[in-house]
Amino acid sequence: MNTENILKELNFKAIRSSGAGGQHVNKTSSKIELTFDLENSFAISEVEKELLKTKLSSKLTKENVLIVFCEETRSQHRNKDLAIKRFLTLIKTNLRRPKIRRPTKPSKASLKRKSESKQRNSVKKALRKKPKPD
Repeated sequence: MNTENILKELNFKAIRSSGAGGQHVNKTSSKIELTFDLENSFAISEVEKELLKTKLSSKLTKENVLIVFCEETRSQHRNKDLAIKRFLTLIKTNLRRPKIRRPTKPSKASLKRKSESKQRNSVKKALRKKPKPD
């Protein structure tokens, strides 16, 4: 994955931000919509594309376009930087492959320790009971 090439393929769109802000919010477009076409990207290999499609399936559109919004600040430039950071962390975290879990068997010594401790506990609890009348 080459981040420089990916950044060249990003598309940005400035939209009017929602919420409070008075007159300022009505006349400025500070919300940023970042779009990335995963299907037609040249910066990501086919294997990585398939991995991202499966992991990001809920965030992708039907055309396999990833959309990230950012409207945290009143500055369009800061929102753009935040959207890029969010996008890159999203891509990097979803490209990481999880470690393969190798199932292990408990050792004979650990099984023996476990059964001995269970036996000790059962004796301890049996001693707490009232003695049976003979």
